[in-house]
Amino acid sequence: MGTASPVIPVDEAPKSFLSRVVGVFTSPGETFADIVQKPDILAPVILNVVATVAFFEVMLSKIGIERIIRIQIANSSRGASMTPDQIDQAVSQGAKIGATFTHITGFVATPIVLLIIAAVGLGITNLILGARTNFRTAFSIACYASLVNVLGVIIGIILIFMGDPDHFNPNAPLPTAIAFFLDQAHTPRALFSVTSSLDIFTFWVMALLGIGFSAATGGRSKPISVFFSFFGAWLVYVLAKAGLSAV
Repeated sequence: MGTASPVIPVDEAPKSFLSRVVGVFTSPGETFADIVQKPDILAPVILNVVATVAFFEVMLSKIGIERIIRIQIANSSRGASMTPDQIDQAVSQGAKIGATFTHITGFVATPIVLLIIAAVGLGITNLILGARTNFRTAFSIACYASLVNVLGVIIGIILIFMGDPDHFNPNAPLPTAIAFFLDQAHTPRALFSVTSSLDIFTFWVMALLGIGFSAATGGRSKPISVFFSFFGAWLVYVLAKAGLSAV
């Protein structure tokens, strides 16, 4: 008489990249639990970079580097003291390297920002919350949480195509930030700096980071605890940025 063979549990296959992207928006808890089990980096990094590059390229194409520099000068502290000839000269000089710098920034800035977010998350998880996770997992969480910015890129590109180029402000391009509705030229620089950081997508990303790093701790740390840890780090950055802008 035979005996029944023991049932061997089979690990559930990880979600596909597309499923994870959709899940970030529709079911973040389940999705980040899956990401923690098998973190991946290359695909979400590429998508984040492509989105950033697409926005910058559309901005350069439809707004133009000369107009962007002119707007920056007009909203700067030195703009009011410059003559029209000086502004034209500054625009001409800035345009020579401005476009190249913007092209390069599209490829370089996003990975650097993701690395910083991952490092902060790693510090919060391992040093503040007393849990343990590795950098690969932290970086994967940062990459996927930042994918909500792709939605912001889509909104920004639509606004660039439909809006008035003369009223475009590269310092506040999306209506998801309070600064979008302010006149930068007549707003104190520190206040404009703070309101440009008060963006719906920023808080959305931090909420997803809370869910992701909570999953990385096996649920020992609550998402709200991780969120407020990121919020504290973000607040220090915002206040420092506002202080520098007021100088």
